[in-house]
Parts: sequence; structure tokens; C-alpha cells
Amino acid sequence: MQTAIDKIRELRALHEDGLLSRQEFDQRKNAILDAAHSSPQGAAAAASAPARGTELGLMAGQQVGPPNRRYRLERLIALGGMGQVWQATDLATHAELGHSAQVALKILSPELTESSGHARLLVQEATRARRLAHEHIVRVYDWAQDPATSSYFVIMECLEGEDLDSLLAREGALPLARTLQILRPVAAALDYAWERHRLVHRDIKPGNVFVTARGDVKLLDFGIAARARAGGRTLTEAPALSGTPGYRAPEAGRPGAVPSRALDVYSVAVMVHQMVSGMAAPASGAAARPELLDDAQWEALRSGLAQDPAARPESVSVLLERLGAQAQAPEESLPSTAAPAEETVPGNAAPAAPAPDPALEPAARQAIEAAAQAARQRLREQQKRERAEAEVARRVRREALREQLAARRAEEVAKTRQAQDEAQRKALQARAAAAYLAEQERSRTQPAPQEAAAPTRPAIEPPTLLRDRFLEGEGEGPELVVLRAGRFQMGSPEHERRIAMACGAQKNWLARETPQHWVGIARPFAIGRYPVTVGEWRAFVEATGWQPDGEVDWAAPGFAQTDAHPVVGVTWGDAQRYLAWLSERTGRRYRLPSEAEWEYACRAGTRTAFSFGDAIDTSLANYDGNFTWNGGARGEYRRGTTPVTLFAPNPWGLHDMHGNVWEWVQDVMHDSYEGAPLDGSAWETGGERARRILRGGSWLYNPRYLRSALRNGFSAVMANDIVGFRVVRELPQDPDEGEPS
Repeated sequence: MQTAIDKIRELRALHEDGLLSRQEFDQRKNAILDAAHSSPQGAAAAASAPARGTELGLMAGQQVGPPNRRYRLERLIALGGMGQVWQATDLATHAELGHSAQVALKILSPELTESSGHARLLVQEATRARRLAHEHIVRVYDWAQDPATSSYFVIMECLEGEDLDSLLAREGALPLARTLQILRPVAAALDYAWERHRLVHRDIKPGNVFVTARGDVKLLDFGIAARARAGGRTLTEAPALSGTPGYRAPEAGRPGAVPSRALDVYSVAVMVHQMVSGMAAPASGAAARPELLDDAQWEALRSGLAQDPAARPESVSVLLERLGAQAQAPEESLPSTAAPAEETVPGNAAPAAPAPDPALEPAARQAIEAAAQAARQRLREQQKRERAEAEVARRVRREALREQLAARRAEEVAKTRQAQDEAQRKALQARAAAAYLAEQERSRTQPAPQEAAAPTRPAIEPPTLLRDRFLEGEGEGPELVVLRAGRFQMGSPEHERRIAMACGAQKNWLARETPQHWVGIARPFAIGRYPVTVGEWRAFVEATGWQPDGEVDWAAPGFAQTDAHPVVGVTWGDAQRYLAWLSERTGRRYRLPSEAEWEYACRAGTRTAFSFGDAIDTSLANYDGNFTWNGGARGEYRRGTTPVTLFAPNPWGLHDMHGNVWEWVQDVMHDSYEGAPLDGSAWETGGERARRILRGGSWLYNPRYLRSALRNGFSAVMANDIVGFRVVRELPQDPDEGEPS
């Protein structure tokens, strides 16, 4: 216990120095005392070793994360054995992830990720959870590592409300109807995870069910979720004893067991028992019938608590349906021998005791009087309950009124802040527009540099198309557009970067587009008219038996798609395998475009932010229409990819160069163009070799990422549901060799 006291003294010193708020001090102090007193062994354990994952040394106002993705910790939300959950401000608002400024950071203790295997499980958790797009599953954005503390953390949607543990501690036992109301959204989320991704949660418990301030229910922490065995191998690994004791199914620790929905059915059944009884989770096989459940309801619940997984309902939804059906069944009539003393009389007065018959024995008269007394007592208790329920209803109404008033005030504050932000944004845009006009005026009045005299836009109107047939058997490669050699200015001009800054861009991102420089494309080449499609990728998969290494399923990425949609879930290395296969099948050399070739093709002779001008809307490209560029109108957010022919092509006949999916190019990631090749070749020396360049933006990102000049870097071994690629086929320099020119 002395260790706990010392820790509390240290916390008090931090609080007195102004480095820890009173609320955070109380939360941490209570967590230390709970750990010390939670069991007979708690004090000894606290004295011998600190709790793993709770000694991170974090405090409000501290910044965490890598240099290009910083978060300011605002307040501690939760503290547990695995680490801490903080509300934080994303200091690079929308810089890479496209989400709101307020996020929740699940910061893990360094001890939990000290091995590469544990760190890999964290990356798998964030990648897997990010794909779970369901209204009752908390949204996960990404993961990162803080270089100062070596702590990994997951970036999640920030919720206001409380978890089910807190709700049960405050309200106690809940009626079965309320229990089912809370758990039905959980069942819907589990059904979605299984039917769309074959995922089992494996850690259902009250702490992972969150009730928001608006009454919505969210399922948290798919971190140890596992897929069912498919094709003879387990697609996702997780610890054998994944789950929380008390809620974990008996078969969860069996070696080689295939994850099934029965694991979650058992956990939810334990939760139902806890919620209706008001007692802690029962030990396995030792659950007693809660008083609020009748025989039929208890029998339905016991089926979910069965030791044999095969005896449980096939899903959580089925378990809740059975409980709901029993809860709605008509109650049986009381036996005819029941005393008639429960009848209600006018005015809620206690029923008058029948006058004892003088002829009755004294014992009989006493029995009648006792029955009447019991009836009066029951009526008084009923009236007491009704008064208590009426008081609760009044409190609920008052609280609802207070919440409405608070919401109205918050809305007024938000409107005022929004008006201020809008005025500031318009002022920035006006300055950027003035700079743009001045730049345009200078370009009209000043002679162009000598090197700019060369024509920069190949005159291909209409585009020259090319498509290679396979040498053996039926089939053909992607449709290509032939581009001539030429020169163009690569990178962004200053006035475009000013507008991007006004729209929220970060300086370190914009520095990647500088210095603007002339590049000569020395040779003609043919580039994919569209990104590689699902249908084209399917032919490769069926011919080679390729299997993905990552978590993203190219055939079922979490949104609807057809063979005409761009393929996603492809790493940079996967793209190279496809290109090698395509080269072998056609006898021609296919490769990824260089970054210079990609921007040359995207610009199509233009010098504006996009190939269709300096304005953009969602009728021109697929991006998150909740965000705008340079004062444009909001538009549609499609929440997934669109067919590659949906939008009009650029001036050279190329589709989807802006938006839909990010596209891999050959180049290594560099932080600027200092030292970049000037001949259009790929830049593969120096830089961050583990990361390759992505171009074009995607359906998940806002429009400033769709600019022709924008550059992004991404791990070459990671797959994502927003990343695809486009092919290049090399052409000979001599047009007489039979190739189109």
C-alpha cells in the first residue's frame, strides 16, 4: 500500500504545480486505490510492481505523435491495464485522415508493444477496425507511434457519453426491455462484422459498449477480433486467451479452436445476466436465475450461457429475439385460489377488511385480518413505487429540458464560431485570390522564360488508344492512351499553395511540391486510360493464385463495387507483381508511371490546380463532398469508389486522375523536389525507401488532396481501401517499329 500512497503523493505534487487538473488527479488517484484494494492480493500486487500500462507520464496539454501528425491531449477519458484513452485535438486538422479535429487516442503502454509481434497486432487492429463502417461501431481512423515515449496509439472517433459499466454502476439492475433496447444495436454491429468481414469480436463486455449523450449505442474495441478459418488457414491471429475473464466463453482458450459467433453469444448472455440482476459477471457455469426473469426468459438466457458452443443460439440477434419473445408473452393467470385482496378500489384506498363472522373460530378471524393487512401493505408499496416512478419521470423531464437548453446554447455558440471562422476563411481566400490575379497579370505582361517556349501540351485530339492482347489464350491488357514526349512545369505555383493553406493544408505537405521546375518527358509512353479495375485484377488473381498479405479484401472492401470499379487493397509490391504478370502475358514491358509521368498525364497541358480548372465539385470527381476548395459548394460524399467511367476524362482522355483512389507511382518518397530528375524518370535514390509516392487523392479525402501537384507518401507494404494504381506501357522512340505514336 505504501507504493500506492507514494504514487498519490506524486500526483498531488503535479496537481499543486498546475500540471494536472483536479478531475485528472481524482481519476488517477481512484484508479490507484482501486488497483490496491480490488482483491485480497491487490495490496501485495501494488506494493511489488506498478500496474502495466498506467505509468505513461502523460498530462493535459502534452503533444504526442510523429512530427507530421501531432495531437494535443485535452483530458483523460479512461485508464486501464492496457494504457490510457485521451480526448485530443488533431493539430493537423484533416491533414491526412479526413476527420474532425477532436479525436480519441487509445495510447498503449510501451511494454505491450515492445515485441514486433505485439506491434504487428496493433497495426492489424487499426487496419481491420478502420474497415468496419457501421453506425453502431466506433470509427477508427488510423494508428501512429509517439517517438518521445515509444508508445503506439490508435486514433478513433471521439464520443460523448458513458460506457455500460458506468451506466450500470449508476442505475443498478435494468428491466429486460431496457436491456434488450441497449443490446440490439450491439447485435446489429456484430451481424455486420460477421456477414461483411467474417469477424468475431471476442471481447464483448460492458466496458466495450458505449452509450452516447444522444442515446446512440456504439461497440468499441475490435482489437482482438478474429476471422473464422478460411481456406485452411486463419486469416487473422490473436492471442488464444483473447477476451476478459468472466465474459470469455469456456472454449476461448482451447488450442487450435476456430473463432465462431458462439464466443460473442456467450459474452452477451453473461452481460444480459449482469444487466438484469445488477450483479457482477457470474463465474462460468455458476449463474443463478435473476429475480426479474421468469422461467421462460431464464431458459432462453441459459441457452446463451451453455458450455457447449453448439447448444447456443447461432447469433446474438437470435438470442435477443428469443428473450424479447419471452418478454412479450402474455402472463399466465393467477390460480383461482389467489386471494382477491389485490383489487384496486376507488381513490387508491386500501380495501376494507371483511367483517369477521362471529361464528368463525378465532384462528379463522385472525387469518382473515392478516390477509387484509397484507393486502393493505401491498397497496402501500405499490403506491410508493408509483410515486417513485413519477418522481423519476419528473427528473427525466427536467434533465431533458436542461439538455435542450444546453444544446440550444451550444448551437448558438457554434453558429457564432462558425460565422467567425467563415469570415476569416473568406478573408484568406480574398488575399489568395488577389495574389492569384496579380500572378496572372504578371504572367501576361512579362515575357516567358526561354526554356518555356517549347510546346507543353501534346496535340492528341481525340486520344490515340492502344490495347495489348495476350500472347496465349483469350484476354487483353488494360486500355491505354498514347502520350507524346513533351515538357511541363512540375509542382505547384505560390498562389495555389496560398489557396491550399486557406483551405487547411499544412506547410510541410506543401513543401513537397516545391520548387516548381521544368521537366522534359524524353520519350512517348502509353498510360492506363483508367486505374486498374476489379475485373482486370480478378483475371490476374485467377491466373496466378495471388493471396493478399494485408487485411483489406480487394473483393469486398466494405463498400459495393463491380468489375468496373478501381481495385483497392493492393500494396506497392502487389502492383509490381501484377505488372510482371501483364508483361509476361503480352510480351510488352509494363511498369508503374514515374511521378513526373503521372503529373504530366494528369495536367494534360494545363497549369491550373486541376486538369479541368481552378474549381472543383463532386460532379467532376469522387471525393468527400463535405469539404470544399477555395469557397466552392459542398457536394456528395459517396463513401466508396465509383466506376472508372463515371466522370468525364481530362483533356488527354484519361479518367479518374483526380479522386476515386490514390495511385501508386514508382518513386521513393522525398520531402521536396531538391535534386529530382529533370528527364521524367523515376526518382529511386535516397529518400525514404520504405515509403512510395501516391498521387491523385481518393473518395475519402477532401478536394485539396486532388490537386495535380499534390504528393503523398505511404508504406510500400501496406494495403488500404483508398489505394489503387494505373499502368504504363513503354513505347519505342522510333514510330516505324509498328507502335502507335
